[in-house]
Amino acid sequence: MTTVLADSRLIFERYARQTLRSRISLIFGLMQPMLFLGLFGPLLEDVPLGREGDSWQILVPGLLIQLGLFSAAFAGFGILIEKQLGIVERMRVTPVSRTALLLGRVLRDVAMLLVQSLVLVLAGVAFGLRAPVLGVLIGFVFVAVLALSLASLSYAFAMRVNSAQEFAPVINSINLPAMLLSGILLPMALAPAWLDVVSHFVPFRYLVDGVRAAFVGDYGDGSLALGALASALLAAVSLTLGTRLFRTAGA
Repeated sequence: MTTVLADSRLIFERYARQTLRSRISLIFGLMQPMLFLGLFGPLLEDVPLGREGDSWQILVPGLLIQLGLFSAAFAGFGILIEKQLGIVERMRVTPVSRTALLLGRVLRDVAMLLVQSLVLVLAGVAFGLRAPVLGVLIGFVFVAVLALSLASLSYAFAMRVNSAQEFAPVINSINLPAMLLSGILLPMALAPAWLDVVSHFVPFRYLVDGVRAAFVGDYGDGSLALGALASALLAAVSLTLGTRLFRTAGA
């Protein structure tokens, strides 16, 4: 375990330095949620949202999950390039743990998403978001767990395919309905009954509802507990499956 942790730290530091040298990836990763924040958020200000909170307490938590959903799910693109350049194979023949090769990359993605999430929340505050500090911190925890889960699966899947042409269509086909059914932009309580029922089979819905409950300070709400449970289950399944696939790929 000590070796895995030390190796994971080594890999994390390598990719963290790489990310800092390419700040454009951080900026463009924020572009879509920031556009939603600036162009879609004002449209919700006069929309009756019931007891869900004001427009910014609805939109910003959803955009945090969207940020994690899209950024982490596409993390595998990087490893596709490294496979083509032979970097992955050279790293896999070193004494570094294969598990650490995955965890180090994933931890870099988590750190990057937390920085982007902080910027997004600060921008939300400038637009009018008011949320308790504890609620925002809980939201960051949800984003971190989501990034950990999806990045693990993304890297593992990328190790199983040979090109971006195979990778991208699969990720897009999963991400788009997941985003629409999780209620990222509007609460699913506003949807028709049949669509609301279908959305309960999408785990990301529980994360969105949980973060929204935290942003209004409703810590005793069942939505927060369900979100935490969904996050824990998603992380357990994703890390187990992702680590197994990553370790055996190419073996």
